[in-house]
Amino acid sequence: MGRLFGTDGVRGVANADLTAEMALGLSVAAAHVLAEAGTFEGHRPVAVVGRDPRASGEFLEAAVVAGLASAGVDVLRVGVLPTPAVAYLTGALDADLGVMLSASHNPMPDNGIKFFARGGHKLADELEDRIETTYRAHASGEPWDRPTGAGVGRVREYGEGFDKYVAHLVGVLPNRLDGLKVVVDGAHGAASRVSPEAFNRAGAEVITIGTDPDGLNINDGYGSTHLDRLKAAVLEHGADLGIAHDGDADRCLAVDAAGEEVDGDQILAVLALALREAGTLRENTVVGTVMSNLGFKLAMRREGVELVQTAVGDRYVLEEMKEHGYALGGEQSGHVIVLDHATTGDGTLTGLLLAARVAATGRTLADLARVMERLPQVLINVRDVDKSRVAASAELATAVADAERELGETGRVLLRPSGTEPVVRVMVEAADIDQARSVAGRLADVVKSALG
Repeated sequence: MGRLFGTDGVRGVANADLTAEMALGLSVAAAHVLAEAGTFEGHRPVAVVGRDPRASGEFLEAAVVAGLASAGVDVLRVGVLPTPAVAYLTGALDADLGVMLSASHNPMPDNGIKFFARGGHKLADELEDRIETTYRAHASGEPWDRPTGAGVGRVREYGEGFDKYVAHLVGVLPNRLDGLKVVVDGAHGAASRVSPEAFNRAGAEVITIGTDPDGLNINDGYGSTHLDRLKAAVLEHGADLGIAHDGDADRCLAVDAAGEEVDGDQILAVLALALREAGTLRENTVVGTVMSNLGFKLAMRREGVELVQTAVGDRYVLEEMKEHGYALGGEQSGHVIVLDHATTGDGTLTGLLLAARVAATGRTLADLARVMERLPQVLINVRDVDKSRVAASAELATAVADAERELGETGRVLLRPSGTEPVVRVMVEAADIDQARSVAGRLADVVKSALG
């Protein structure tokens, strides 16, 4: 039986893999585990619960709220808000626990549960393991210790969360965005109201697309995984830049005035230099992952900024940042963490800070992004294979070694199982795009034959 928790909580097809019973059980288990860890000691526990607009989030939210309240936890329901908003509110309201229901950039039928500890930080792996163990024990029949009477949790709506979060975002900006025209793509997701409102309050002229969620259209042709409509809108409206979020808005990708993509590595590079100029890039270091483009690494070296690389996953970036006190980190996918202002990747904050840099310097986004040159990267997601056998396959190890010899010092290979999806990711980077495609295609074929 595999581990329920991946790199970003528990995720699967709603009402098939992730059921109401599981959501309720995991929530009760989380309450008991945190109580045993002393988190609730001396006071009545409080949890913040939010979700993205997926239709399945409605019944899963109800199950989570029921589970927490049945375990004696008071619940503040903040409704549809981004993941980083739930993390922020968990800390700002001094709550003991935060719960976000979202499957991020995954298609609409999926959903997920993510827990935040006090302060809005992701739970440690050890606590997730204890929650899973406790959940499994009680799912197989072990009875819960249940409060009664006044001991049960109370549930109330917390509609103030929207304004509190937006005010926080605008309040941390180093300068206003007056004079900028920005297109915001909300992916029909959790940032559909928040992000346009934040940009508007910061002074930008805002055009919106992908901001009409109906519960079924999240990530469908819009957002950070589908940039074509954003590129077209930026060109149509003569905007200075475009900002794209994913379903739960912990990511941000951008488009410059010419309709060209600006990815997470480029955004990190721009923000790293901005923070250094402001004197807030602690240890003169930025944290990336092993997926960071080689061009980003070379640019940071040229600019005299240290780059620390971690395993893929924003939780690993965050762990490295917290352990060493670094201020900035993120992923090529657009997860960017600015630790002075957020405890997790925050797509709206990232977009605002990027726009603020454009406004402050008077330079175009394209000009700012030229701080680094992206080397060609090819990523192939290989499905319907046993991703658990990647590390043990001698056939794969030989194929990777051959590819690395072929690429030499001008490229690299990364082959890894996804932490959030049932796929194996094959990434090849090379100075020549045709070579990268050729090598990646051959490796993908080996993955299929070796693990299929």
